[in-house]
Amino acid sequence: MARSRELKFRAVTSLQRHVVNPLARRSKSQILLETTGRTSGLPRRTPVGGRRVGQEFWLVSEYGDKSQYIRNIRADPRVRVRIEGRWYDGVAHPLPEDDARARLRTLPRYNSSVVRAVGTNLLSVRVDLAG
Repeated sequence: MARSRELKFRAVTSLQRHVVNPLARRSKSQILLETTGRTSGLPRRTPVGGRRVGQEFWLVSEYGDKSQYIRNIRADPRVRVRIEGRWYDGVAHPLPEDDARARLRTLPRYNSSVVRAVGTNLLSVRVDLAG
């Protein structure tokens, strides 16, 4: 079981890293999460699905602490989120105590179904947006 989860993780992340994410980053309508690389210090932009609720933005990471952007957030929680073409500064909070499956039911359906299908370690993240 652990071996099949690891193979799934490697296959999906490779596809995302080399095909899906580069294409998605070009789309003006795609939500992007910008973190600071924990080693390089450079901006790292990751396409994500989620929803803004007031001054918060919610998303669910399909791989939890194995996700590079979650590792970057743990090193520096200051992020930017591009929503509908506009960038917002914020502070990200991984919330392992939040019910990630329940959270997915409140987020956009298509992305949530993909996260449920490929995810192996779901983790809710709340970004407190500034201004």
